Amino acid sequence: MEVAIIGGGNFGTAIANIIAANGHTAHLWMRDAEQAADVARRRENRRYLPGHTLATGVNPTADLATAAAAAELLFVTVPSQSFREVCCQIEPYVRPQDVLISGTKGIDVDGFRLMSQLLEQHTPSHRVGVLSGPNLAEEIADGQYTGTVVASADAEACALVQEVMRNERLRVYVSADLYGVELGGALKNIYAIICGLAAGLGVGQNTVGMLITRALAEMSRFAVSMGGNPFTFLGLSGVGDLLVTCSSPLSRNYQLGFKMANGMSLEDAADALGKLAEGVNTLKVVRAKKDELAVYMPLVEGLYQLLFEQRDMAEIIEVLMSANEGMDVEFADPQYWRPSGVPAD
Repeated sequence: MEVAIIGGGNFGTAIANIIAANGHTAHLWMRDAEQAADVARRRENRRYLPGHTLATGVNPTADLATAAAAAELLFVTVPSQSFREVCCQIEPYVRPQDVLISGTKGIDVDGFRLMSQLLEQHTPSHRVGVLSGPNLAEEIADGQYTGTVVASADAEACALVQEVMRNERLRVYVSADLYGVELGGALKNIYAIICGLAAGLGVGQNTVGMLITRALAEMSRFAVSMGGNPFTFLGLSGVGDLLVTCSSPLSRNYQLGFKMANGMSLEDAADALGKLAEGVNTLKVVRAKKDELAVYMPLVEGLYQLLFEQRDMAEIIEVLMSANEGMDVEFADPQYWRPSGVPAD
């Protein structure tokens, strides 16, 4: 079948290669015509995924109509800041029966929209889903063993994604919790910055373990406030993605935190990475939303104060460590049991 990947970054390129290696045609759309021509000529995306030859079935193009109109399955992998704009651009070429899958882990600042909601709002497709999990593009391109999860209310759409993507090194699981899976992929970027900061400060492994598990608690708590299932966060899009992103130097968000711990400003760290990490924008919108919903998220609040209110890190750590300790695991069973009178952490 013909598949379109709208966005020629490292993850979009890795997806295109997997799909083409499975015998399908993968139209890889890039906004920059010169880059598309260079990738087509050299059969390598030297800017975003150097060292990996494109499979025969990958068709790099800057012609959005050619890419989108030819496909019945489209992956949209552009950054969250331009996601809404690109949805509007592909709208004329999308049919109601086409399957649209977001591969972008972020939140739109205008009205706190998830990427799947933008696909639903700005295209005629009735079959929308998301792809998330511990999916570092470089490792996928290297053929490292991994898994991902596709989430949609449309079971046939999930099966279609499984068909075009699964191979002997990539397992593709399914979920019906669209927003839970999507929130996991977006929220973990915030905590990757925190863990990068911690690594840069040389903290111990006990500290890292506490940070990651308290991050998981905050993510679950926030997802429930948004209508998600907390148990989704026990899967690939939750704890799986969180562990990888919070511990890997391949994560741009982790790198940002690490550089800041070593004396760089937020602006200088972003410049050194070449672009702003998704977690910074996600932090802004999540902080505002958690205040609106009165969700207790001390790690989010602490990072926001550090990045945008110039609070001293030692002071923030002191506040975090002096807070009252509540239940370790809030959602102990499907009834979300907690003894009466015991506060959340």
